[in-house]
Amino acid sequence: MFETFDHTADMGLRIQADSLNQLFEQAALGLFSLIVKDINSIAPKEQFQLTIAGTDLDYLLFDWLRELLYRWEVHQQLCCSFQVTIDKNGLQATIHGESLDPARHSLVHEVKAITYHGLEVKQIGNSWEAELIVDI
Repeated sequence: MFETFDHTADMGLRIQADSLNQLFEQAALGLFSLIVKDINSIAPKEQFQLTIAGTDLDYLLFDWLRELLYRWEVHQQLCCSFQVTIDKNGLQATIHGESLDPARHSLVHEVKAITYHGLEVKQIGNSWEAELIVDI
C-alpha cells in the first residue's frame, strides 16, 4: 500500500508493506502514480533489469526511485510492474512498462527530483514502512 500527502510545494509518499521487497515495489508504483493519472493505463510491453549496489536502506530507496525517475525523464519510460529482490549486496529488479503514449497516458505531476528530506525506511514488527518527499 502507498499513499501520497501534500508537503508545501512538494509531494510526500508514505509506503507500507509486509516485506522489504514489496516496500520497494510499492514505492515505485507510488512514484509513477504521481507522474501518470492512471497507473493502470501503463502496459507491461517492455522489460528491463536494474541492479543497484548498497546496504543502507534509506539510500537504496533513494537510488532506486532516482534511477526510475531518470529513465522517465530521459527515455519517457513509464513503469507499471516491479519484481524487487534486496539482499546484502543491494537491489536487483525486473521492471515492466512502456514508452509514453500521449493518446493513452495522461500526466499529472512533473516530478523533478527525489529528495533526502524526510527519507526513512524502517521495520515495525513484521511490517515495513517508508516515507519520502519528492520535488514537483
